[in-house]
Amino acid sequence: MDRRRAVPRTDRVLADPRLQEATERLGARLVRSAVTAAQQACRAGEIAPEAVPDAAVNGLPPAATSLRDVLNATGVVVHTNLGRAPLSTAAIEAVALAAGTTDVELDLATGRRGPRGAGALTALAAAVPDAGGVHVVNNGAAALVLAARGLGAGRTVVLARGEMVEIGDSFRIPELLESVGARLREVGTTNRVRLSDYADALDDTVAFVLKVHPSNFRVSGFVSAVPVEELATLPVPVVADIGSGLLAPHPRLPDEPDAATTLRAGADLVTASGDKLLGGPQAGLLLGRSDLVDPLRRHPFARALRVDKLTLAALEATLTGPVPPVPAMLDADPSALRRRAAALAADLTDLTDLAAEAVPSLAAVGGGGAPGVELESAAVAVTAELAEPLRLGRPPVVGRVVRGRLLLDLLTVPPDRDAELATAVRVAARDAYGT
Repeated sequence: MDRRRAVPRTDRVLADPRLQEATERLGARLVRSAVTAAQQACRAGEIAPEAVPDAAVNGLPPAATSLRDVLNATGVVVHTNLGRAPLSTAAIEAVALAAGTTDVELDLATGRRGPRGAGALTALAAAVPDAGGVHVVNNGAAALVLAARGLGAGRTVVLARGEMVEIGDSFRIPELLESVGARLREVGTTNRVRLSDYADALDDTVAFVLKVHPSNFRVSGFVSAVPVEELATLPVPVVADIGSGLLAPHPRLPDEPDAATTLRAGADLVTASGDKLLGGPQAGLLLGRSDLVDPLRRHPFARALRVDKLTLAALEATLTGPVPPVPAMLDADPSALRRRAAALAADLTDLTDLAAEAVPSLAAVGGGGAPGVELESAAVAVTAELAEPLRLGRPPVVGRVVRGRLLLDLLTVPPDRDAELATAVRVAARDAYGT
């Protein structure tokens, strides 16, 4: 008999209680796609007809989204391709709460419209007391663009030539500023700029002087730059884009600019990201003089950059809740990482093809923050042949290949997921070697 005739009908497969429950959770389209794929495998002779329901269940996605939960074992704390900062448990809970009907713009006491995101803004103001005013937009570039639009549209922005950088995905600071009507006046050279260069560039058309953190771009050797303290002596506002969202100094990142220090140095307005070193959701922060921030908050262009209730909830929880994962990783104890790596390697010693070994590692901050800073860490080294099977596993595991070996850096793996990582390695080895 033609094997294809034995393929179970779709309605019979969908009658499986597990698939009925999945339909309520994931929707009919995704479940039917999994059933169709299982039936096709049966027609191809890859599975028996009676195995179709199980295959359909195993082929279901974990959620109704194409995004996958990935174990970041790269050692890059703020990994742009992996969504930058992982949220804290408190922030995740806040997002789940905000996903429903909330009082995001309702004053429950009066029954009238209330200030949007008051809790998040209050938390941000408390975290940066040197800022007279605070505002939140949808990403770091948007914060800078709003400042340029509100303060510098049709006017001149003075910027050091060595700070006209590309910030990723082909977006460039000069083009962002010019796109909202600001005119740029470059001063200095690529490697050197002096206070006199800025002073000579000032006239009645200048809206502000912009100081840009160059992200992961560095120039060494015969170089000079003008710090915010000196720029603050000029008779125009100073806007500082610190990039990474560090709100206060961190001992392991001595050269990374932070909002508190920059404001105390005399910056009138600071812009930054919320999803990097702050460890929160994607957001852009504006911090500074209230007479600058308040008009920007009410600017018509601010509406196009407004954050949603999920971002507001996650940001507030990040600021008021327990230490988020990113700061926790930066403060991780190297000796604890070494113990975890040794335990994980010992757990994998029976997989002889892997030659699993606990090794020292140097992790990185990532996300354009703290370029050149190396964080002491520990990793489990296995054969590089497992890089692809691990990326395609459930959950996907992403490490980094160094000198022919795959390093699974534990700085960026939550400790409570070590057992899950070990299981993922075992499954990948079984698929690769049949062991």
